[in-house]
Amino acid sequence: MRLAANVALLAGLALPALAQNPPDAAEGETLFQATCALCHSATAERGPRSGPPLWGVVGQRAGFVKGFPYSEAHLKSGLVWTAATLDKYLADPRAAVPGTVKIFRGTAQAQDRAALIAYLQTLK
Repeated sequence: MRLAANVALLAGLALPALAQNPPDAAEGETLFQATCALCHSATAERGPRSGPPLWGVVGQRAGFVKGFPYSEAHLKSGLVWTAATLDKYLADPRAAVPGTVKIFRGTAQAQDRAALIAYLQTLK
């Protein structure tokens, strides 16, 4: 009971902070370049990167890029990349998709994840 109350309290503190500081897509682009661009492109073209391109990812099913060799875990996850599923995945990819081969460990800060998602939503 006490744990649930503490989680609710922390969640209540995080939501107003995000409301006061709405996600910034420009900040998300900077974060993308620093943390994601080594493996992912922000265009529809795959190029020489090890991860799939993320152009149009929001609203797509996990494993949507034709011809990309996704892990079985991703293909069987059934995830659709919404803001909520992206937030969970960006926080801890291995917990969101057990068995993933993704080496990225996650983004701890909710504001950073929100900015990344805001940027990903512009890629269309």
